[in-house]
Amino acid sequence: MESVSIGARLASSVVVPLVKKLFVADGPGAGLIDRPTRISNLVSFHGEKRTLSDADFRKIAQELVERAAQSTGISERLPGFEQRAVANAVTHSLSSLGHVDMDDVQAVQLGYLELSRRLRAGNQTATLGLSSDAVVLHTNVLDTACLHILHFFTTRSTFIPRTLVEQSRRIEELSSKIDLLIRRTPSPADGGFEERYTRYVFGKHGKVTIFGLDLSESSREWPLDAAYLSLEATGTTNGDIPVVLPAEQVLAGRDRVLLRGVAGSGKTTLVQWLAVSAGRSNPDERLLHLHGLVPFVLPMRSLTRAGARLPSPDEFLSAVGCPIAHAQPTGWYDRVLTAGRGLLLVDGIDEMPEGEREEARSWLRELIGAYPKNHWLVTSRPSAVREHWLADEKFTELDLAPMSRDDVAAFIWRWHKAAGSADAYGKELLYAVRGKQELDRLATNPLMCALICALHRDRRGYLPDGRKELYDAALSMLLSRRDRERGIYKEGDMRIGETHQVQLIQKLAYWLIRNGRSEMDAKDVLDLLSLALTAIPRVADQGTVQQIYRHLLVRSGLLIEPIEGTMQFIHRTFQDYLGARAAVESLDFDFLGGNAHLDQWEDVIRMAVAHARPAERTRLLTGLIDRGDASTDTRHRLHLLAAACLDDATELDPAVRTEVQLRAEKLIPPRSVDQARALAEVGPVVLELLQGPENLANGEAYFTVLTAARIGTDAAIPVLTRFRTMDDQRVRAELALAWSRFDTDRYAEEVIAHLYEDDELYFVVSNIRELRALRRFGGRSLLRITSALSPEEIQASCVFDRLAGLCIAADLRCSWEWLSAFPNLADLTLETPLPEVDVSSLRHVHSLRTLRLPITTRVVGAELLAPALEIVRVD
Repeated sequence: MESVSIGARLASSVVVPLVKKLFVADGPGAGLIDRPTRISNLVSFHGEKRTLSDADFRKIAQELVERAAQSTGISERLPGFEQRAVANAVTHSLSSLGHVDMDDVQAVQLGYLELSRRLRAGNQTATLGLSSDAVVLHTNVLDTACLHILHFFTTRSTFIPRTLVEQSRRIEELSSKIDLLIRRTPSPADGGFEERYTRYVFGKHGKVTIFGLDLSESSREWPLDAAYLSLEATGTTNGDIPVVLPAEQVLAGRDRVLLRGVAGSGKTTLVQWLAVSAGRSNPDERLLHLHGLVPFVLPMRSLTRAGARLPSPDEFLSAVGCPIAHAQPTGWYDRVLTAGRGLLLVDGIDEMPEGEREEARSWLRELIGAYPKNHWLVTSRPSAVREHWLADEKFTELDLAPMSRDDVAAFIWRWHKAAGSADAYGKELLYAVRGKQELDRLATNPLMCALICALHRDRRGYLPDGRKELYDAALSMLLSRRDRERGIYKEGDMRIGETHQVQLIQKLAYWLIRNGRSEMDAKDVLDLLSLALTAIPRVADQGTVQQIYRHLLVRSGLLIEPIEGTMQFIHRTFQDYLGARAAVESLDFDFLGGNAHLDQWEDVIRMAVAHARPAERTRLLTGLIDRGDASTDTRHRLHLLAAACLDDATELDPAVRTEVQLRAEKLIPPRSVDQARALAEVGPVVLELLQGPENLANGEAYFTVLTAARIGTDAAIPVLTRFRTMDDQRVRAELALAWSRFDTDRYAEEVIAHLYEDDELYFVVSNIRELRALRRFGGRSLLRITSALSPEEIQASCVFDRLAGLCIAADLRCSWEWLSAFPNLADLTLETPLPEVDVSSLRHVHSLRTLRLPITTRVVGAELLAPALEIVRVD
C-alpha cells in the first residue's frame, strides 16, 4: 500500500474547494479532448488564462497552512510569523505547477508523494531559514495538496479514464483514508497531551519481563516487538462452525470481544501489544483498524486494589498510576470516548473476587451505554465468567488457543536468541519437548515455555517432568542458585537462605489469596513480614523489616512493585503455587475445601494436592467429593476440580481415586463449551473417560471432540480417531481445525486422511508440512490456509485439478493471478484483516464464480472482474 501522508491531517472538505481554485474550469467541448493536457495549461494563476491573482493565490496557501497547524496542534508551538513564512513557502512551491514539464496523466502516474517532492525540488529556497517544525509542516501541507490535485485531475472530463483506472482509484482510496484518519485526530487542544500519553504507553507497555531472561541485568526486560508471538484465537460462527484468527486481530471488524485464556497464555502481553500498536506512527497494515485509537489499559487487579471502587472515565489514568494523569486537558476523556476513539483494554476479570464481578459487568454496561462507539477487549481465565457473560452487550466471545507445535518451536528459538544461548541448547530442548509427552503437555503457553527454557539452560539440559517439580526447580533457581552461581554476594551482604525466603514469600502469597487480591500495599507487606520474622530470628537479625522486604523484592525474582507502595507477584501462577504450599503447611484443609467452589481457588486447590502428603490428599479430595454430593449448585465444578487434581496426586489411595473418577464419569459426555473447557482442564486422565461416538447426540459428540482436541497431547489422537467418520459438520470441522496441535504425520494418517469430503468441509492448513501431507493423500478440494505460505509453496503442494474452493485466512502479501493455475477453482474466500484488498488481478482466474470478502474490507478493482463473478460480503 502506498504510504498515506497524515502529518497535515487536512480533510477533503477543506482541501478540495481550495485545490479547485488553482485550476481553470473546463470549457464547452472539453469532453471531446482525447489526449493528456499539460499542467501548465490548466493552472489558473499563470499564463494567458490566468483567473487567480497573486493575493488570492497566497490566501489559498495561507488557509491550507492555518488549517493544518490547527489540526495538528503545531500552532501552539509555532510563532505566527513562522506560520506566515510557511504559507509563503507553500505559495512558492505550488507556483512550480506552472512550470513543470509534464501532463496530467504523467502526474497521476508519478504519484502524489513524488509530485510533491518535485515541486519542492523546483523551488529549494522556499524553506530557507525555517525551523524544523516549520519545514515538516510545509512538507505535509504540500503532500496533502498534491494528493487532492491528482484526485482533481482524474475527475475532470478531459482526463483519459481508461488509461489510468488503477491510479485514479488509488488516489480516491488515499483521500478516503485521510478522511478516516481525520475522524481519529485529536483536537488541537488535546494533541500535545496525546503525544505525551503515547510516549508513556510505549514506555510502560513496550517491554515485557519474560521468565528466565532476568538471569543478567542486561536482559531483565525484553522489547515487546521481540517478545510478542502471534497466537491464535478461536471461536464459533453462528452455525457453530469453528473459526480461528490471529489473536492480535480479534478487534478487526469487531468492536467488542471477550477473550478467555488460561494462566500464562499471553492475555496481558496481547493487551500490551494492542495498546502499543494503536499509537504507532507507521502501523502494520493488518493493524490499521487500531491506528489513531487512544488505548486505556485497565488491569482489574490494579483498579480494585484495597477494595477500591471501579473508576469513572475521568479516573482511568490515575487509577492505574499514570504519572501524567494530572495533565490531561479538561474533558479530554469525554471527547475521546464520545468520538469513538477509545481502545478500552480491560485485563483480568478473573483477578477480581467472584462476588464483585457482577459489579464489574454493571460498570462495563454503564460505560458502553454512555460511550457506545468505542472498541473493547475484556480478558479473563475461562472458568471465571460463564458462557455468554457479555452477550447482551454484543460481545464476541473467543478463546486463546494453546500454542501449536510451531508456536512452541518459534518461542524456544526466540528465547534462546534473546538469552544469548547457543543454538545447540535450543535444538536439544526442542527435541526433549517433542520426545517427552509430559513436557509436551506442559509447553502449551508462553509462561510454561519460558519456565522450561530457563530451567533447561540453568540445569544444562536436565529437566524435571511434572508441573510441581518444574515449579520447585524454578523457585530454587530464582531464590538461591542464581545469585550464588553469579557470585553476586559480597562480604557483609544480607543472606537469606532459600527455605527462609520461601517461608516469608509464601505468607504474602497466602494473604493475597485469602483476601481475593492480586496486589498488596507495602504497609501490609511490612506488617505481615514483621509478624513472620518473630519466628525466624536468624533472618530478623540481618536487618530491619524494610531492608528484608527490599532484599526479597530485588533478589527473589518473584515480587515486583507495579507502582510505588504496591507489591504483586511476577505472575499469578507463582502466587497460587506458594499460597497453596502455605495452606498445606498450616493444615488449612477445611478452609481450602470451603473455597473450592470459587474459580480463583481452582489452581490453589490443585497445587495444594500436589504439595500435600498422601493422607492429606485423601482429606482434600474426599472433602471435594462430599461437598459436591451435598450441593446442587456447585456439584459439577467441585467434582471436575477433584478429577483435575488426580493429575497432581502422585500417590493416592486407590479407593479415593475410584470415587473421583466415578463422579467425573457422570459429567461425561460434555454438553456445552463450558463443560468441554472444564473437562480439558482435568488433563489427559479424562481421555480414558470420554465415550462415543456411539449413543451420543450430535451436540454431545461435538463437545466430546472439543474436549479431546483441547487436551492437545498425542494421547488424544486415539479418542479423536473414533469420530473421524461422523457426518456431523461441526465434528469434522473441529477435527480438521485441531491438526496443528498434534504431530503432523501421525494425525494426518489417523484422522485427516479419513475425513470424507463434501461441499462444506474446509481442511485447515497452518504450515507447509500439513499441505504436503494432504498432497500425499491425493489433495483436497476445499482448503483453508491460515499461515503466510508463498504462492509458489501452495502451487507446488496442491493438486492442480482438484482444488475447487480456497479460503485464505492469512496475509500473503501478493496479487492473485497465480490462482489461474488451478483450472477448477470456483470459490475463493479472502479472510483478510487488511482495511482494503485489491482484487483486480483475479480477472485472470477465469474459473472463479464466487468471491467472498469481509463486510468491513474495502474492495479495490472489482469493476475489472467478469460480470459473472459474484462477490459476497460476509461478517
